[in-house]
Amino acid sequence: MSSSRLEAFSDGVLAIIITIMVLEIEPPEHYTLESLHGVLPQFLSYLVSFIYVGSYWNHHHHLFQCVAEVKGWVLWSNLHFLFWLSLVPVSTAWLGQSHEAFIPVLFYGLVLAMSAISFMLLHLSIAEVSGGSTTLIGFAPRKAIVSLLIYLFAMIISYSNTYVACAMYALVLFLWFSPVKYSRED
Repeated sequence: MSSSRLEAFSDGVLAIIITIMVLEIEPPEHYTLESLHGVLPQFLSYLVSFIYVGSYWNHHHHLFQCVAEVKGWVLWSNLHFLFWLSLVPVSTAWLGQSHEAFIPVLFYGLVLAMSAISFMLLHLSIAEVSGGSTTLIGFAPRKAIVSLLIYLFAMIISYSNTYVACAMYALVLFLWFSPVKYSRED
């Protein structure tokens, strides 16, 4: 299968994920500026999650520009990645509704961490299936490890301070704003 088919499918799933996330935001009941204060936690959790999904879409797109052909293991790894991303709307809505509660903050961190792990597994499956012909310069193993450590620490911290945990989840985004280079050795 060509990588463009897998990429088109993934793009569709990611577009649906973003659409579902925005539909979870309840509009204010009143037409005042004060009423916006009530939806601020939902909006902030949506904003962070939107940037996460957008960042994954960006990295996924650039990664698959280097993949000529997709085989079974890559398909399953991609589905595993999309599974974890598909939980982002649920975790985002729950976090936005109850951002001060331990379990929703913990669950949000778990979904983010598993999305990161599944994306790393996708990278590894592409490298394995390509027989070493794909150089994943953009994999950035140090960034991935640092991200996972921050997620883990934030999940532990969420028991005592959910605000610090949420700030740490947002902090990981800044690690991935730098450009990523993917290349294929032929």
